[in-house]
Amino acid sequence: MTEQAEQTGTGPEGAGESSEHGESLLTVLLALGANTAIAVAKLLAGLLTGSAAMLSEAAHSAADCGTELFLLTALRRSARPADRSHPFGYGKERYFWSLLAAVSIFTAGALFSLYQGVHTLTGNPEEHQDVLVAYLVLAAAAVLESISLTQAIRQVRGEKTKDDLPLLQYLRRSDDPTVKTVLYEDSAALLGLLFAFGGIGLTQLTGSQTWDGIASLLIGLLLVLVAYLLGRTNMNLLIGRQADPRLVFAVRDRLAAQPEVEVVVDLLTMLTGTDRVLVCARLDFDDAVNTAELERACVRIDNELRQEFPDLDEIFLEPVPRNDPELRARVRARYGPSQLGQPSGPA
Repeated sequence: MTEQAEQTGTGPEGAGESSEHGESLLTVLLALGANTAIAVAKLLAGLLTGSAAMLSEAAHSAADCGTELFLLTALRRSARPADRSHPFGYGKERYFWSLLAAVSIFTAGALFSLYQGVHTLTGNPEEHQDVLVAYLVLAAAAVLESISLTQAIRQVRGEKTKDDLPLLQYLRRSDDPTVKTVLYEDSAALLGLLFAFGGIGLTQLTGSQTWDGIASLLIGLLLVLVAYLLGRTNMNLLIGRQADPRLVFAVRDRLAAQPEVEVVVDLLTMLTGTDRVLVCARLDFDDAVNTAELERACVRIDNELRQEFPDLDEIFLEPVPRNDPELRARVRARYGPSQLGQPSGPA
């Protein structure tokens, strides 16, 4: 027995989702505007001063601009409603484009920065000129990056408070890669500015270009780390990660409390987009329930779950016998030796 319903995006649920989408859009647009101005300024400063660290920072900001364009595409395309060819919607497009953003950070930013660092340390680097220009650009970039980062932090704080999670757990469990990407790249940008400032300053003080090359290498390695963290996050979401364990356990308990349900035999969940969860529950119903009562019970349970858990997008309820050996073996293989009906997936 399967019961499905389609979310229309109206009412409180739709309003909340629209509000979160709008805030994510604002966060990305602020980051794009800041990084565009910063990239141009850093490039001019790098050409004027001959600093490898400044050129690496210019590549860093250019990569960030590409990242924001990918994120804007992710927000727009993932919001399309379900259709015949994609009955579960396009929510996972947000993960795909965010993964491309991580690749952009690596290819356009990290590799160029590493090349600049190696070239400066092993080649014939240019002497620094007009160093004051570099300092002014770095200071202006720090101000703009701070504005963008403040918006990202504000959104993260609001969402982690709503989810009642510590910051690190929220970042690990969040199913919205757009705001996480902006948060990571802006944090890396400020740290990269510190590296560039230190490299240019030490080069000016010592007269050795080695510090400029080291700063460029550090910027490249920082971007490699950011690209890896974002790539791993989006890979897990694309593969099909389960919902927040707290939601899984709450849905299980709600199902187990239904008068017609004797045992929750199996419970599968998967994120199909940001704040969108697919649920498949295999239930052993009371044998005294007839077909008509079973149908009405499934409709009622579906409605109750949607009202209590707004993130549930598609719900499938399947009657199964609790003692089916093949099903029991599959559940044990998935969740380990834990008791049937007590799913415990990764956090």
